[in-house]
Amino acid sequence: MKLRTKHFGEIDYDSSLVINFAEGLPGFPDHKRFIILLENQREDTFCWLQSVEDGQLAFALINIYNIKPDYNPLVKSEEVESLGDLGENTLLVYNVVVIPDDVRQMRANLRAPIVINPTTKKGKQVILDNEDYQLKYNIFTEVERNKAVETALSY
Repeated sequence: MKLRTKHFGEIDYDSSLVINFAEGLPGFPDHKRFIILLENQREDTFCWLQSVEDGQLAFALINIYNIKPDYNPLVKSEEVESLGDLGENTLLVYNVVVIPDDVRQMRANLRAPIVINPTTKKGKQVILDNEDYQLKYNIFTEVERNKAVETALSY
């Protein structure tokens, strides 16, 4: 199928890859069908959640585990039971990213991860009770911290 998008021009996508968000996303309840634009769902750090209903709507996402491996969102099972079978290692977890002109100010919402079951093609954005995770987590700061640790360990 073809879709004209704001950020990527006209793209072809396979309708079997559409992820259904039964409740939409907070602030966008009428947008329920999305695709993920990336090369490899498990390895890429950044990707896009592109609406197939509105080519103007796309969200930058991050696989935060590539930057913050200790991220451990405790999601209640009843929050995600609508996604289908929750076998081990089946869920993908992404966080919405805001990318301002100054990339050093890039922020991720760690308190409201997007959880996707790639088998059932169902997704949901979940609001965590855990206040340890920030709404505006500075990604650049974490990347710089990781570089400093790597440098220190290499000596």
